[in-house]
Amino acid sequence: MSDFLLENQAARKLIQTLGLPLPVPTRLRRAKGPQDERPLHDDDVVVGAAPGGALADVLARTLTIAGASAWVTTGELSAAFAGPGEAFGRPAHRLPEDGLPDGVRVRALVFDATGLGDPSELRALYDFFHPLVKRLLGCGRVVVIGRPPSSFESAAAAATHAGLEGFVRSLAKELGKRGSTAHVLFVEHGAEDRIEAPLRFLLSARSAFVSGQPVHVGKDVRAPEDGHGPWVRGLAGKIALVTGAARGIGEATAELLAAEGAHVVCLDRPADDALVSQVARRIGGSVLLADLGVPEATATIVEGLRSRHGGVDIVVHNAGITRDKTLAKMKPEAWDQAIEVNLASVVRITAALLEGTLQDGGRVVCLSSVAGIAGNMGQTNYGASKAGIVGYVRRLAKHTTSRGITVNAIAPGFIETRLTAAIPVVIREAGRRLSNLGQGGLPGDVGEAISFLAGPNAHGITGQVLRVCGGALIGA
Repeated sequence: MSDFLLENQAARKLIQTLGLPLPVPTRLRRAKGPQDERPLHDDDVVVGAAPGGALADVLARTLTIAGASAWVTTGELSAAFAGPGEAFGRPAHRLPEDGLPDGVRVRALVFDATGLGDPSELRALYDFFHPLVKRLLGCGRVVVIGRPPSSFESAAAAATHAGLEGFVRSLAKELGKRGSTAHVLFVEHGAEDRIEAPLRFLLSARSAFVSGQPVHVGKDVRAPEDGHGPWVRGLAGKIALVTGAARGIGEATAELLAAEGAHVVCLDRPADDALVSQVARRIGGSVLLADLGVPEATATIVEGLRSRHGGVDIVVHNAGITRDKTLAKMKPEAWDQAIEVNLASVVRITAALLEGTLQDGGRVVCLSSVAGIAGNMGQTNYGASKAGIVGYVRRLAKHTTSRGITVNAIAPGFIETRLTAAIPVVIREAGRRLSNLGQGGLPGDVGEAISFLAGPNAHGITGQVLRVCGGALIGA
């Protein structure tokens, strides 16, 4: 998808004159191909920790296996990295007191803030990041790890860890012009060993358009019997259903899930038979035709998955429609169609699949929208449906933990698709620029986030909404 401001010098000068932000000078660093064992291969990563941090061992294991070359700030971290470093031939370097050696630029900064207990101790964030942030490469990553504020009896401790979110959201805005991102992981007590998958994702090039996000890692979902799934082709032998798979985000998601080893059932309307069949043939999947705008589609989907595949492991509710009009001008059928396809069908189909077709240990990922959550002129129906998805996944997730099933939502921001290409140029350019990263995302960016949540090691994340919006200035 072409970017008008990146390619037209006259337009760039006009936008500068108007005082609007210009796009970043370089494209985002994105991953290519399926996931690999070492997504951080030879990346320099600086790791710090506040006194009393609880994550030294898991950080050492995760970063070393992922291929990172670690620089550590404390003796405790040095000791934790010694074993994994020797086993994988990647010994950690102790950061000199006067900082990184000249010429060393780092790909990521990771700080364990789990030991913080009082607002005065937030100074540890400044002390760690202030001298290092200028040494971060373009398209770099920052991850801060704390505890859920709600887990503390002490109001002071809760305030301290709540402060981590404001810190990373603000830092993400400062770093965005260089294509870099910042996030906070809130990890429950007892869920420390579940941070590996989100940490690998957020530190890798697969999270290129995810910025300024809080991610909660919990222990409620039943873990896999073997404790840990493979990082490479982790979906081998799994059946995945992707609705709206004929084009855009659905097509990109189907391709990514297939690359991880899943057999993808590509669902779309009968009218899109030719398009969705092409997608299915290209990825070695199969086709299921159904119109989600009619209740009868539920039986068609359940029967198709049972009879042809014996069930399903991953369900991606991607299909959606817009029927935009101001409320005063909206016809009742436009309201009904948006609610039916975007929300009611998701609730109805998922409920039917949970009766036995969706396997234990499964994954459900629903598409919400930043624009829908924030509200948009002329989209009362769409906004209601996409906000409804948020409430749905948060509640449903509480009922599926014993079966090891996670339920999450993705909220895309401005994504470059055929629909956004049809938006008037001024509105389209504004949509692209109103984010930390100053540009629109790609369908594959959303697909990468879905693929992450669908993975075998993402069982620590459920009932959440992950925004793939580049840190958009609108929305919750």
